[in-house]
Amino acid sequence: MNSAYVPAFAALAGSAIGALTSLASAWFTQRHQDRIRRLSGEKTRRQKLYKQFINEASKLYADALVHNQAEVSALVSVYALISRMRVVSSSSVVDKAEAVVHLIINTYFTPNKTFSDFRELINGPAANPLQDFSEACRTELHTLK
Repeated sequence: MNSAYVPAFAALAGSAIGALTSLASAWFTQRHQDRIRRLSGEKTRRQKLYKQFINEASKLYADALVHNQAEVSALVSVYALISRMRVVSSSSVVDKAEAVVHLIINTYFTPNKTFSDFRELINGPAANPLQDFSEACRTELHTLK
């Protein structure tokens, strides 16, 4: 082999290695950015779902405190949200959501609360029925990092 070809082959090999390294680096960077974007979107979707459940459950709980009959469409809406959670959330979050709905349904069967009854309610365990659910959601959202 002619000694004049060795530097030319070395230059071509160096260029090829440099190009492959650059290509691999760009591919890994793009893959990492896509993963972060996908996780961010998933986190946002879950936050919206949890927010919607909290809003609906809060309204139902307030209604249950002062009424004896539930609006069935509102209960169905909350159960639909729980079903959506079953698809994307952990079983812990779903269990806490179901516990909230059971509490709401049981509250409809208790005597209606008056304004003076709220002092006892605030100091009791039913003061914040969504606390366990919210904490489970927070824990799950932190694991999506």
